Amino acid sequence: MTKQHYAIIDIGSNTMRLVIYEKNKSNRLKEIENVKASTRLRTFLEEDNTLNQDGIDLLINTLKSFQEVLATYTLQDTICAATAAIRQAENKEEIETQIVQKTGLNIRIFSEAEEAYYGYLAVVHSTSIEEGVTVDIGGGSTEVTYFQNRELKDSHSFPFGALTLKDFFQNPVPTTQELKKLRSYLKKQFATLPWLENKDVKLVAIGGSARNMAQIHQNLESYPLAGLHEYQMSQKDIVEVSNYLTSLKPNKLAKVDGLTKDRADIIIPAIEVFHCLFQTVEAQSLVLSRKGLRDGVLYEHLALETDAPLYPDVLQESIQELINDYNLNKKHIEHVQKLASQLFDFCKENGLIHADKQDRELLNMSSLLFNLGEYIDSESSPQHTFYLLANRTIDGLEHQERLKLALVASYKNKTVFKQFIEPYKSWFLKEERHKLLDLGSLLKFTYCLDATKRQVVEEVSFQLQKNSLLIRVYTNANAMPEAYQAEKQKKHVEKAIRKDVELEFHTW
Repeated sequence: MTKQHYAIIDIGSNTMRLVIYEKNKSNRLKEIENVKASTRLRTFLEEDNTLNQDGIDLLINTLKSFQEVLATYTLQDTICAATAAIRQAENKEEIETQIVQKTGLNIRIFSEAEEAYYGYLAVVHSTSIEEGVTVDIGGGSTEVTYFQNRELKDSHSFPFGALTLKDFFQNPVPTTQELKKLRSYLKKQFATLPWLENKDVKLVAIGGSARNMAQIHQNLESYPLAGLHEYQMSQKDIVEVSNYLTSLKPNKLAKVDGLTKDRADIIIPAIEVFHCLFQTVEAQSLVLSRKGLRDGVLYEHLALETDAPLYPDVLQESIQELINDYNLNKKHIEHVQKLASQLFDFCKENGLIHADKQDRELLNMSSLLFNLGEYIDSESSPQHTFYLLANRTIDGLEHQERLKLALVASYKNKTVFKQFIEPYKSWFLKEERHKLLDLGSLLKFTYCLDATKRQVVEEVSFQLQKNSLLIRVYTNANAMPEAYQAEKQKKHVEKAIRKDVELEFHTW
């Protein structure tokens, strides 16, 4: 398959960014180039709201530098999008004319409604959240949306952003009085939208300021997992970051781990937006989305281009992407999934394990990715499986869910399981840890029933006896390798169900 590349240039009020994506075999987009320029075009707006020539020249020179990067790729399409700084400029037509004359690029200036919509679209394309409020703080505007059953219900664009809100402060680190004044202003602004109040849903934060806040918190907490997408923060966590930053001296602020230098003077007002909105919504938690406007634009573009569904099953597509990336044997993993589900259902129905619908879904997902680490090295497959799944962004899974998947799909034995879970022990109750151990045990045993990846096992049946479980295995060919491995690994099931396991193999 010929690699297909798409580019999008995002002209924001604070930064300009060029991102190049590669479409993979699963038709999902992988970011392969990300070039950022801190232009702060908002600061070039005059009192009459025209962008002055210095600002236009900076914009054009930045676009030319991006074009040098674009020239190294064969692109399916290039989209050049502009948001608040250009939208709010009185001389936007003149800006467009100069850009076309000097770069040949046609820019699309998003309306307030479009900017909000594409942020929402990015969230429903990269998470499994059914209902929530999104917030995207730019330099000159802040977009909020409310979606329910993954459908957009309401949206609004406020005419303030991180750059304009910093005018509430005389210095990067504000006084208590300045903070109080900003909070009062934000609460009044959010109160103008009744549909934001008391929603009791997740608040999904988009954009660079949200990423910086999450990175700072991860560093403060010595967070053990990699990745920002779908990282969750409570109101207490937001306050912790705010208190930490406002306690610093201005010269220390720019050196904070996780905070990019160009956001040092705007991060505190941005965090106040998140905090005030969190309180207005009475949010369950704040969830960071690494996918934003740029991604939303491309999702729509590809859906129109390929006639694909605009609202896909995000998690299913992510799992398929992993299957493709690691060249997993589809017949084998689907066979293991079927056998594992049969064993799980019998054990659950007969009270041998305590599990629910979510556990079955986790087992099904883990079955498809079990021993994925063999792609790197068969001898240390569990270690590689755990690391790859625990530290890779999987759209549709929050961090704790991703960790559960990694623990079950990498199961080798109880000792290794304890080693993997040790840094995250506090994340789970004792009962949850036992459940994950049981799921891994069932999967480890089931995997043995297709040890040679020939699908020789056609059917299994179970008979519960007084002190044991009899498993009859029916095969369509000689299954000596499967019988040997199953006999060797049945101890894992025995520990999970607290009964002896007897195996009978029959060839049809």
